[in-house]
Amino acid sequence: MTLHPTSGHDPSTEPSGPPRLSAEPFGARLRRAMDERGPLCVGIDPHAALLAEWGLHDDVAGLERFSRTVVEATADQIAVLKPQSAFFERFGSRGLAVLEKTVEEARAAGALVVMDAKRGDIGSTMAAYAESFLRKDAPLFSDALTVSPYLGYGSLRPAVDLARESGAGLFVLALTSNPEGAEVQHAVRPDGRNVAATMLAHLAAENAGEEPLGSFGAVVGATLGDLSSYDLDINGPLLAPGIGAQGATPADLPRVFGAAVRHVVPNVSRSVLRHGPDVVALRDAAQRYAEEIRAAVTAV
Repeated sequence: MTLHPTSGHDPSTEPSGPPRLSAEPFGARLRRAMDERGPLCVGIDPHAALLAEWGLHDDVAGLERFSRTVVEATADQIAVLKPQSAFFERFGSRGLAVLEKTVEEARAAGALVVMDAKRGDIGSTMAAYAESFLRKDAPLFSDALTVSPYLGYGSLRPAVDLARESGAGLFVLALTSNPEGAEVQHAVRPDGRNVAATMLAHLAAENAGEEPLGSFGAVVGATLGDLSSYDLDINGPLLAPGIGAQGATPADLPRVFGAAVRHVVPNVSRSVLRHGPDVVALRDAAQRYAEEIRAAVTAV
């Protein structure tokens, strides 16, 4: 993997493949990718323990080998890859260079990339975060970005506007799988609706009238059980962590998500990644999950 610097490189030297930006909105591209490849998102989470399991050192060389292997094994067959930016950022500028190349090569192979950075701030700072990942000529341009709305949904407006302009998408934290999230997300507003339901309503408004799927999705944990009290039909995708190591299974998806299950993008990380560094084993594990999820979703 040859790393380009973050600025000043010649675009003609980049690998051939799909353009960095499609005029088609993220929601439409995601719907097609899930229909063609199966509704699966595989995380790229190179934390120290997993690098060790792969027999790699916890350094930039190990990070690079790990990320390149996951992309090689899955990017040409899986709908979505989701790098967790923190595991790259901890290595500084060299880690970010690996992340840039990971995003570039994953997209060139046909996968959509959701950058899991969970950014959230206000005003010009939120705008700068958005430009880092959603500006079409940014080195880390991704098909979608995870964001935190807990400075108020309106604080996300710079990211919403730039995503819409760039044909990208957002996944907004709404009902997360970590138990601590409930103290914020279940808090009840003066109008009687809780915070999570309020975020879902904002997203439904962003996606109104979009076909076949809006570009503004929610993060909703697959481990949360019956969510029938929430209106998950936001006409947008639902990124669902929790399948595999966290205990949820593909068979749980219809019960948790109900009629919105067709728009769910289940995320599997450790249960696929533990099969590395063998490329064939990684590919086979990802394909098995994709097929199990497709069967569970289409059975509804």
